[in-house]
Amino acid sequence: MPTTRHQGVIFLFELTGFFGFILLVLDIWAIVSVVGSAASTGKKVLWILLIVVLPLVGFLIWLITGPRSTNKVAQ
Repeated sequence: MPTTRHQGVIFLFELTGFFGFILLVLDIWAIVSVVGSAASTGKKVLWILLIVVLPLVGFLIWLITGPRSTNKVAQ
């Protein structure tokens, strides 16, 4: 029977796995948005490198200041 400490470690791994998956999805969304933006190729490469090398920080910086996709939905 696992101890309480052991159960806490398992819960932590499950929790970090869930948030890791969410971060992966958000990073993919950011990369797709950067690729679809009107930024120059050099800027796109730098943004993608930032998002890949520093997933959480890169995503947050992109969310605040990064280029967005130029695809607009017609209304």
